[in-house]
Amino acid sequence: MLGSSAEPLSTAHDLAMLDLDGVVYVGGEAVPGAPERLAEARGAGMRLAFITNNAARPPGQVAEHLRELGVAAQPGDVVTSAQAAARVLVDRFDPGARIVLLGAVGLEEALREAGLEPVPVDEADEARAVVTGYGPDVLWRDIMRAAVLIRDGLPWVASNADMSIPTGYGIAPGHGVLVDAIRSFSGVDPVVAGKPQRPLLDETVRRVGGRHPLMVGDRLDTDIEGARHAGLDSLLVLTGVTGLAELVAARRDARPTYLSPDLAGLLEAHRAPADEDGARVLGGWRARVEAGRLVVEGDGAAADWWRVVAEAAWAHLDAAGDPVDTDGLTAPLT
Repeated sequence: MLGSSAEPLSTAHDLAMLDLDGVVYVGGEAVPGAPERLAEARGAGMRLAFITNNAARPPGQVAEHLRELGVAAQPGDVVTSAQAAARVLVDRFDPGARIVLLGAVGLEEALREAGLEPVPVDEADEARAVVTGYGPDVLWRDIMRAAVLIRDGLPWVASNADMSIPTGYGIAPGHGVLVDAIRSFSGVDPVVAGKPQRPLLDETVRRVGGRHPLMVGDRLDTDIEGARHAGLDSLLVLTGVTGLAELVAARRDARPTYLSPDLAGLLEAHRAPADEDGARVLGGWRARVEAGRLVVEGDGAAADWWRVVAEAAWAHLDAAGDPVDTDGLTAPLT
């Protein structure tokens, strides 16, 4: 169930690890209010790290994009799954090890930064491993050669396994589709560096610091589940892919510590709903389940509406095994 914090999250936690798309920006535009709220969180003493499963862009490009949107960011504030993958490799192999690269410039730069030598698939002699990441210009012939190397025993690290990626022309296949194809052919599971696995979050803390980190994301299956894998608290915001249907169906291992409609949740103390006669009650709202249908009554802040809805729905899911019926429910705007 949801947690409580007597003080704002920006002072209760010393580091916010922020997913990007759906949290800080959507497409090419900043989430409304995000730059201002992040500045306030920084002003309260919170460190900010911007983390992404996308291995294609180097940190400098990501930081430049953030600054264009009004978010103060330097390359050192950005941590990518490419850097996490490079850390996995450098912890296993000696500096200077040759690593077959199947990906884009962000992954290449991360390998070189870690002291490894990226090589193309047709120069795999004496290579110690294969690393793959999202790259829009990766050629099918290179995918085939990398798959054969992996099948024949070369260790494999994948930057991430996301099945989709947002583009200017809509949601498109992500690196996870390629991972599945190579896995199916080779019979080999990669070591995955990105969320929901731990390496990206561990690399973020190593680079940016923080003794009490908070993961902030919009995806249950990567951001929130990843925080749970790492034993960290998490804040789910509803400015990205998670809506009512996804929230009420969340598995136990993909439920956040805190919940907020947007990044204003960083600046607030959080109260968990109370249980009153089987209903969840908070801030003027009361949510209960009747014959499998979620009923919400009352008035109050939108954030508290979402919190009572989540807890009532999760209690029903855990008891009945099926998501609650939310037909006809509409969240308040404020």
